[in-house]
Amino acid sequence: MTASFVRRLAVASLLYLASSKDGGGAAMADDGHGRGGGTHQQTGGQQKTPGKLRSLGEVALSERRYEEAARYYQQAIDLEPDVAANHYKLFKVRNRQRKLGEALRDLTRALELDDANVEYRKHKARLLVSLGQCDMAVQDYAALQAQAAQSSGGSVAVDWDEAQREALQCSREVDAAQRAYADGNWKAAVQYFTAALGHMEQASDLLFMKSQAEYNAGDYYGTVSDTGKILKAHSNHIEAYQLRGEAYFRLGEHDTAVTHFREGLKLDPEHKGCKAGHKAVKALQKKEKRANDALGGGNHEEAIGHWDAAIRLDPTHTAFIRPTLLNIAKSYSALGKHKEAIDTTNKHLEMGETLDGLFALGDAHTAAENFQDAVNTFRKAMEFEPNDRQKECQQRLQKAEIALKQSKEKNYYKILGVPRTAPSKDIKKAYRDLALRWHPDKVDQEEKEEAEKKFQDISEAYEVLSDKEMREKYDRGEPVFENQGGGHSHNPHGHQQFFRQFQHGGGGGGGGGG
Repeated sequence: MTASFVRRLAVASLLYLASSKDGGGAAMADDGHGRGGGTHQQTGGQQKTPGKLRSLGEVALSERRYEEAARYYQQAIDLEPDVAANHYKLFKVRNRQRKLGEALRDLTRALELDDANVEYRKHKARLLVSLGQCDMAVQDYAALQAQAAQSSGGSVAVDWDEAQREALQCSREVDAAQRAYADGNWKAAVQYFTAALGHMEQASDLLFMKSQAEYNAGDYYGTVSDTGKILKAHSNHIEAYQLRGEAYFRLGEHDTAVTHFREGLKLDPEHKGCKAGHKAVKALQKKEKRANDALGGGNHEEAIGHWDAAIRLDPTHTAFIRPTLLNIAKSYSALGKHKEAIDTTNKHLEMGETLDGLFALGDAHTAAENFQDAVNTFRKAMEFEPNDRQKECQQRLQKAEIALKQSKEKNYYKILGVPRTAPSKDIKKAYRDLALRWHPDKVDQEEKEEAEKKFQDISEAYEVLSDKEMREKYDRGEPVFENQGGGHSHNPHGHQQFFRQFQHGGGGGGGGGG
């Protein structure tokens, strides 16, 4: 794609946008013309002359009754279509209204009728810069320069030097932006478009090219911002709806993306870009919903399968993939697949460190009883910048340090074979199963000594973890028994009595006798 081809695209886009806006302006002019009673306006049986209409227009303009002023000037044009001053006065109204496309049309006609008028041409050159047609503004300034030199018989100082330099600078920046765009040098294109647009007021064609460059450079927030400006000025710009929808999709804001694709499809139900974008988002949302439904039903394997399928739909959709990987990691941990949980979380962190990613990795290490790794990860989270969750970091680090300390002593969770997050019903079930397995009365004589030790530890672990207050103390790393000095000592007969109470409902464990 050559720079000249890109320029032709830009001009074509501008003409499209101007025509959509001019259509409304033309309708207003026609409407005003009609309400004026044809080409003549009668008051008390007397026809208004062009001079009288211009005078009325001046009064209306001075009082900021712009539409009324435009109607008077349009009626003057209908009576005297070849008088440049009529078109120039209408230009002034449109310029005040900031209807720059219409203003350019009126001023161009005035210049066609009075080609030597310096003031008209100066206004047109400035207007062309405001509309982003800087190369054409340069041509008008060159014509002004030649005209001034001819009238003075040589070089002469003029009052438009600064404006001419701005037009030249703008033209160079537009050319550089379009060349970078054509070469796929998106960051450079954004830089040059930004500089060029600083000279302009209404240049939706160039702003759209900048939005496309921002999208390709990965600046989706920039795309959203600039396409929003375009849609505010041109609510029927389908390509802007499509591009903005795609940017919202890349940001992970799927519902907003769908809304934009639907707005585009209202304008053209068969628009390929909006149809494809809408279909892609809905396909992903469908798989995501299936995953969430499976998770809500406690089916972690199924949820992981749906999340994986959603990721495969678009492996470049980072804003969706990153949080989804953390969901997958949590499900792996719930399934006891700790290696898979850790590996999945590390994939998230490879795309860039986040506090949520570090927390997830620390939790995965904790679930895997890699307590030292958990401590190291939470310490790293403490150093993460920026960090507005220092308190949460400190709490997680403290829990990991307690778990590490307890892992080197008597670890009640490990004794019962349950995770530190286990609910009370899982703790009761684990105790019942282990107590039945290691009850001294239910083992062979050669296992009796080992069974008594294990049975004592199992009962002690259940005594602590089944009691809410004792468990909270244990989780905080505080002593749970008075005069505790490295382990709780009960006689085995006491534990057997405790087990019998548990079997008969005293411990809330239900049946399951010997």
